[in-house]
Amino acid sequence: MSAVAGDPGRSDPLLKDSIEFRPLEFRDFPVLARWLAEPHVSRWWNHEYTIDAVERDFGPTARGEKRGEDLLALARSTPFGLVQRSRLGDFPDYLVEISRHTSIPPRTMTLDYLIGEPELVGHGLGTALVKAAIRSTWSEYQSAIAIVVPVVASNEASWRALERAGMTRVAEGAITPDNPVDDSLHYIYRIDR
Repeated sequence: MSAVAGDPGRSDPLLKDSIEFRPLEFRDFPVLARWLAEPHVSRWWNHEYTIDAVERDFGPTARGEKRGEDLLALARSTPFGLVQRSRLGDFPDYLVEISRHTSIPPRTMTLDYLIGEPELVGHGLGTALVKAAIRSTWSEYQSAIAIVVPVVASNEASWRALERAGMTRVAEGAITPDNPVDDSLHYIYRIDR
């Protein structure tokens, strides 16, 4: 998984305290396409950003045809990012890759995230987003006992955001990167309920 997050410290505290989520809808695809094209996002997500590609890859989840959730992150009702949340067991190939490096208990969740708006990167919003996603996961998935997030080792801003959000690095190892320019080394973070 590839995540994008910022540096702590300089963001408006009210913005960080007002994060909410709602399911990504088709009407959100143009803004998501714009975010995926932003250099700070495309570097780590390595995703096509045409509307057709966004509809192809995010449409099945929006229609409920694919497991997992694509959640639009909002602050003060304004979209600023995306969280993908799923049960790790719903993606067996990915689970196998991660399980080579650390024990994964049943009912483990995983997250991926991005801050789409470039002017909001580097202000601590990534940490706030991860914290909000963790709280939301515990609230909405009562049977979840852990959240595990692999992040490519070279994405320091992202793994530092995970650490500041209370997650602990439990392992590291080779996982297929989203972007083929990246080394396969990933850090694996975990938090338990």
